[in-house]
Amino acid sequence: MNYRLSSLALLTAFATAATAQTTPTTTPKATTTHHTTTAKTAANPNSTLPKVVGIPKNLYALKYIDIKIGTGPLAESTVIGSSPDDSKIMQYTVRYTGWFPNGTKFDSSYDHPGAEPFAFPVGLHKVIFGWDSGFLGMHVGGKRRIFVPWQLAYGDSGRSGIPAKSDLVFDIELVSQEDITSQFVRRPVPPPPSTPQPSDAPPANPPSTPPQPSTPPQPQTPPHPETF
Repeated sequence: MNYRLSSLALLTAFATAATAQTTPTTTPKATTTHHTTTAKTAANPNSTLPKVVGIPKNLYALKYIDIKIGTGPLAESTVIGSSPDDSKIMQYTVRYTGWFPNGTKFDSSYDHPGAEPFAFPVGLHKVIFGWDSGFLGMHVGGKRRIFVPWQLAYGDSGRSGIPAKSDLVFDIELVSQEDITSQFVRRPVPPPPSTPQPSDAPPANPPSTPPQPSTPPQPQTPPHPETF
């Protein structure tokens, strides 16, 4: 009898151990919570900006590396206002060298006669878009390398010596800047102040002398016949 009880107890122990080994352990699954933030809830509760779902993608962008931080004034941007009084047009004088991404140089101000720098009014589309924005944040005396995608360079048409859709690399130096608003915007000149005339002064426009009676015409002596 004791032998049977011992056997039953031993079998029960083996069964319990086997069950513990064969029963899979249940691990709670990790739950990922997706947070959606919109301008309406995060910035302005009264915003009427429609909600869109997605991740913003870059179309094209200008990239740069500052080689040397200038010690002069911060580069000022051109401002086109609604009137001459609230407009400012800035001109940059720069030195530069331009390369294709493969390292081939295509232009440089140092190769111009006398190595003269180049001056242009910024923000008026007189140069490529990459230059109109490439000096932003620089100080006079600073040097920078800018990487200009073709969309901000000469586009899909190119120009003489530059193929279409060419990305460009420039080393630029901001030599100086100047306010040239007066060369583009003519402000009205106020009239000079009028000078009061003293009471005993003669009038500004004295009356003209009355006309004198004309002398009646005199009869003319007929010419002598010998004068013909």
